[in-house]
Amino acid sequence: MTVVHPISRAWITTGETGAQNYDEFADDAEITTIIEANPRSALAVEMPHRAPDSLGRSFLDCLPAAARRLGEARADGSYTPAEQVAVLYRITEPASDAAAYGLFVMVDTDQISTSADEPGLVIRNEDVFIAKVRERVALAEAVGHLLSPVLLLQTGRGDELHAALAAAVDAAGAPAATDLDQAGRTHAIWPVGPGELQQRLCALAGGGELVVADGNHRSLAAQTGGLSRFLAVVTTPASVAIQPYNRLVSELTLSPDETLAGLRDAGATVTALDGAPTVPASGGEVRLYLAGRGYQVTLPAAGGDRVDNLDHALVERVLLRGVLGLDPGDKRITYVGGDYPASWLTGEVDAGRAELAVLIAPVTVDDFVAVNLARQKLPRKSTWFTPKARGGLVLAEIG
Repeated sequence: MTVVHPISRAWITTGETGAQNYDEFADDAEITTIIEANPRSALAVEMPHRAPDSLGRSFLDCLPAAARRLGEARADGSYTPAEQVAVLYRITEPASDAAAYGLFVMVDTDQISTSADEPGLVIRNEDVFIAKVRERVALAEAVGHLLSPVLLLQTGRGDELHAALAAAVDAAGAPAATDLDQAGRTHAIWPVGPGELQQRLCALAGGGELVVADGNHRSLAAQTGGLSRFLAVVTTPASVAIQPYNRLVSELTLSPDETLAGLRDAGATVTALDGAPTVPASGGEVRLYLAGRGYQVTLPAAGGDRVDNLDHALVERVLLRGVLGLDPGDKRITYVGGDYPASWLTGEVDAGRAELAVLIAPVTVDDFVAVNLARQKLPRKSTWFTPKARGGLVLAEIG
């Protein structure tokens, strides 16, 4: 028996509703700009308080507007309904034959495991910000649909699933809809109704442990909200890569000199760089940019296990908590994914919109797999998987 199931009542985009997921932005103003340019974007539903006509109002106060927008989108033909479907998904890179594959499905919530002593085939691997989880629960209750999928990595039968999805797409003909993302990638979908192909693909998708690659908050929201299943895209190891996940601090609690001195006092090695810093190619050091200067920093190792000594964990423990006295959930910290280059982060500091940029090497696949197999948790916002599943392409009606 598989933990992966077709979507009982799906709404498939007919075009123009696709969007980056709500948590992919370093600047909330970008969300407003996208909604203003395309009111049909799913972001208008997922982030209703960022819509141009709602600025200044709280997320909860804007939930009725979110429900209204989704109802209008269903009524005006922006989505078409489908029953008992899985949905083939292909992402192609611009000017390249490279393709990523996935399958939109529903996954059993009771299979989520967050520790070694908790059974389940779905492994959630990062700490979360509970305020964001509460927002996702409230949104689902208000609109009665799930708009953004959790991205799950199939670790047991990944190669088989990849080959089966590629073959199914090749035989499927023209896609039901396509969407172009901000990086020029083309996202295409094909609904698959009941039958042998759907059964085989769902069995392969659920044929081994599933690791949450993106959507830790969404998966916990499904648990917190009492949903028996959550919307997911099951993808394959051959379809994804891990990019850097950096940090911006808008306001330092110490002067730049005091910050650097605090790091040295904590046992870190701090070396000035010539020019602006880049993202480190591998772990073991981080790079900072503040007051117009770049620095290479080797943080003191922790006495714990592999997770405790990951660069993201050391940044959180030594720099953010220890030196600056900031909780990781402090609003002065912005978590910036790999879609934003180092030059963008240093530019935010130079422009005065931030005071510190922290550049961290990507978590390696080996570390990611080892942490998950041990049922340990990564620090918050440690892994930026690409390409990401697009929100607003396939919706799951709940309730």
